[in-house]
Amino acid sequence: MAETFGNSKLKVASLFCGCGGMDLGIQGGFNFLNKHYAELPFEVVYAVDNDAYATKIYNDNFSHKCETKDVREIVADEVPDHDILLGGFPCQSFSISAQNPPRLGYKDERGQLFFEMVRVLKEKQPRFFIAENVKGLLSANKRKAFPLIIKEFEKAGYHIHYKLLNASEFGVPQKRERVFIMGFRDFVDYFNFKFPLPNTLDSSKIVLKQVVDKKADKDEKWFFSQRAVDGMLRVREKMNKGRVQDLNEPCNTITSHLAKVSLNGTDPVLMVGERYRRFTPREAACIQSFPLSFKLDSVSDNRKYRAIGNAVPPVLMWNVVNALVNSCFEETIKQAILNEFQEIL
Repeated sequence: MAETFGNSKLKVASLFCGCGGMDLGIQGGFNFLNKHYAELPFEVVYAVDNDAYATKIYNDNFSHKCETKDVREIVADEVPDHDILLGGFPCQSFSISAQNPPRLGYKDERGQLFFEMVRVLKEKQPRFFIAENVKGLLSANKRKAFPLIIKEFEKAGYHIHYKLLNASEFGVPQKRERVFIMGFRDFVDYFNFKFPLPNTLDSSKIVLKQVVDKKADKDEKWFFSQRAVDGMLRVREKMNKGRVQDLNEPCNTITSHLAKVSLNGTDPVLMVGERYRRFTPREAACIQSFPLSFKLDSVSDNRKYRAIGNAVPPVLMWNVVNALVNSCFEETIKQAILNEFQEIL
């Protein structure tokens, strides 16, 4: 257990890290839409994901390099000591939109991967963990999956807070609802922690037009074919397809399916004149609150969409972690500032 503060940073291990939304959020030090998200007192010392394309994007953007590995192959006692474990464990089997096949939840192999996070927690016993998943986790398996997951985290030795957060209430141009599960080894940390309150009112929410690239309206590459449009129109009324977005509102939730050439999905689309177009990968990244400086160009568009659509919005993650710092490190921060002030004197 490597617990330090002040001039040192707390260490982070990141499972299921994808292209790095949680990792960017917990480290901070980035800009999004002319707002600076300050550096936070954490550094990632271990990251792993099984998607080689997502890890390629990750490694283009972070000094610490991610391993491409199945988390089931991790030897828990070989994971570097860390203070906080992150895990946006796979969510497909819990998603409300995953209706075919029906949601299997924890009975599905992918739904059992949270046990790998539990396994590392039992072995390494970091001070905190943060897990993230889709809203559907709360109701999966007739509401039986979520209590089981919480119980397993508690059996690993952690006190648990959880909350459903909407990214649009925290400066993200997207109505993305996600469950954050916060684990605390020490009761005093659990007692002190408070989730962040929404900091963006309806009248001041970031809206879609603030991140749409008008230059893409002139590129035929991003428009759906007439055949795709005709197919969508035949089923639109009964299947709620062709979900055109209001540019003056936050975007509906984007997913990893944005690359599809069919309009028969539930992903949001744009209407330009009388034509439908998909978001560009960079627009999708902005909708997720990745900074413009975040590098994407080393993989195909299809892989960009998949990685970005599966990511945790960095700005939302930053708000959660900033609340953790303010809740559980208030006295430590005061002492560190006092020490620095005394050194100056």
